Amino acid sequence: MARRTMTLVGLFILVFVSGCTTTNNKGEFEVVYSKGDVKGETEKIEERQYTIAIVPKLVNIPYFNAVEEGALEAGEELGVKVIYKGPTVADSTQQIKVIEELINQKVDVIAVSANDPDKLVPVLKRAQRKDIKVITWDSDTHSDSREFFINMVNPETLGRHLMDTLAWNVDEKGEFAIITGSKSAANLNVWLNWIKVQQRDYYPNMKLVEVVASDDDPHKAYMLAKDLLAKYPNLKGIIGNSSVGPPAAAQAVKEEGKMGEVAVVGLSSPNPMNEYLKIGAAQVVTLWSPKKLGYLTVALATNLVDGVYPSNQQDVPQVGRIHVIEDTVIMGEPIDFTKENVDQYDF
Repeated sequence: MARRTMTLVGLFILVFVSGCTTTNNKGEFEVVYSKGDVKGETEKIEERQYTIAIVPKLVNIPYFNAVEEGALEAGEELGVKVIYKGPTVADSTQQIKVIEELINQKVDVIAVSANDPDKLVPVLKRAQRKDIKVITWDSDTHSDSREFFINMVNPETLGRHLMDTLAWNVDEKGEFAIITGSKSAANLNVWLNWIKVQQRDYYPNMKLVEVVASDDDPHKAYMLAKDLLAKYPNLKGIIGNSSVGPPAAAQAVKEEGKMGEVAVVGLSSPNPMNEYLKIGAAQVVTLWSPKKLGYLTVALATNLVDGVYPSNQQDVPQVGRIHVIEDTVIMGEPIDFTKENVDQYDF
């Protein structure tokens, strides 16, 4: 058996409330939240005149909805205004337009999950020249165009583990394919590289037949999964390398009567995968808490305006201890969701 590359931490109980979504005729999405009363017995923090802009790759998918919820909660509890705004599709051109609008609004911090690490550099540097702090989260860009990057997990650990989860469910042999998101997304490409390294190093009897890009479009991911099942009759597994991949692949496997023949693993929130895991259309999905990621991003952005940079082993309220390696923050460890534990999570 291959070595396991990750020891999973204890279970987190999460409560998810779907974010409010509205669209305008520009194909963009914006939520502005100003501080109200702090929940519970937490001491009310004096409101700061800070505006933190959170820019996801796209809006209106469960993963980024959960990030939004955490970001808005942090805005409430930390006493800052949070703008959550992004394109409706994972497109760098649309994302650049969003960032340009935020620059014109003179926000204090722009925190972006980059659709393209190269194309966003000029607009991010323009923000810096306007004395706007820039950080990245979820998906990085070049280091000279931001202060630091907030990564969810160690990318090597994650990529190797995704490969392991598939191998464990196909007896470590056979053909498999990968459905990634955007071809230009830096985080997805790093994970993809470590998936390939793990297969090469530990699973010689497995063969990667194709990598296809969904552009984080659920319908496109579904059609790609259908095509893969038709094109490769001996396919034994599919890894979804972005959050839309596993639900799409599982639905295709279910419809094609391939349950028990083709394993589905990858990155996804538990709610969209609940039924698929229980009926055997998927075996395991892996993720972190996107709500905590949103909260952490706003918390560190607020500190940055105050001149405070993140530090290793820093204890962030509502998140926990973070790790810092050079200019990268690592939030924590991922979680595996299976039919046995999926009902314990709600996001």
